Amino acid sequence: MIPERRAPDLRRGAVGWLRANLFNTPLNGAVTVVTAALLAWLLWPALQWAVLQADWIGNSREACSGEGACWVFISARFESIVYGFYPEAERWRVDLVFLLMAVLVAWLAIPRLPAKRWVGLFALVGFPMVAFFLLVGGSFGLEHVPTRDWGGLMLTLTIATVGIVGSLPIGVVLALGRRSKMPLVRGFCVVFIEFWRGVPLITVLFMASVMLPLFVPTQVEFDKLLRALVGIMLFWSAYMAEVVRGGLQAIPRGQEEAAKALGMGYWQRMALIVLPQALKLVIPGIVNTFIALFKDTSLVLIIGLFDLLAIIRAGLTDSDWLGFATEGYVFAALVFWVFCFSMSRYSQYIERRLHTGHRN
Repeated sequence: MIPERRAPDLRRGAVGWLRANLFNTPLNGAVTVVTAALLAWLLWPALQWAVLQADWIGNSREACSGEGACWVFISARFESIVYGFYPEAERWRVDLVFLLMAVLVAWLAIPRLPAKRWVGLFALVGFPMVAFFLLVGGSFGLEHVPTRDWGGLMLTLTIATVGIVGSLPIGVVLALGRRSKMPLVRGFCVVFIEFWRGVPLITVLFMASVMLPLFVPTQVEFDKLLRALVGIMLFWSAYMAEVVRGGLQAIPRGQEEAAKALGMGYWQRMALIVLPQALKLVIPGIVNTFIALFKDTSLVLIIGLFDLLAIIRAGLTDSDWLGFATEGYVFAALVFWVFCFSMSRYSQYIERRLHTGHRN
């Protein structure tokens, strides 16, 4: 005789999740079915156009049948979309930077990997230096590649990475300065934050491109990309400062008073007691600012920098590829969505890991 076995627990797994969330009541079940049918009715034509009837293989527009999406446009111009105008013989340097960035991100994201403190320190200090020497060249036997030849996805990631890494510490300092008891420091931080929050980013980029060179000596050559990076960092640091200030105000005053009673100085209290708690509370706001910064990198087109979206738009002006704007914009939107969604999901993982919100 076969021994008796316990009945399957339908409260777990995919079936259990569906029963608990989508079909727990007759009304919810009916709403789920109607919503699924409506989504299928709306998404089926898009699925046919984008996947089932799409053309994927080829080198010219003659390979496109015209019934669905012509992804041949993306595959034929993929290298320019990724590298921009970077010299073909030197693109291995960009690939090496991408690989190093992916390894660092994976190392910091996977919980079980060791030496995260040293890897994080290298990511903040060492990696920017290595990436600079690799991408710019001019030393260690590498050919110099001016920033006017940068473009595509590599330029988008460069602007976003520098903006994120630069705006966070500046924003933290501004938030602390705005709460300072010294009138001069507090006044400077208030004026700085309100000024940069009161102007649009397009104006900042125009000013950085046109006006900033007027304030430096004529002998100094101020690179256009560097001007854009400075403007983006200063602009988003003002928004970051307000996000961090909200976290600082959420920390009870007794935390700092207790640290002061233990004999800690100001910077010790901030670095060891107040800031870790404040930054943990405002993780959603910080990541939301990062996502907005990443999406606004497309605005550098107005000062002559060809990022991912600008390279795609430039490709659409080619007479050989006229009429495929939809495919180009959909691909650009998909790339932006992948990066922004990844940042959002990772922030949610960090929140759960740190128990943000003081949940029980």
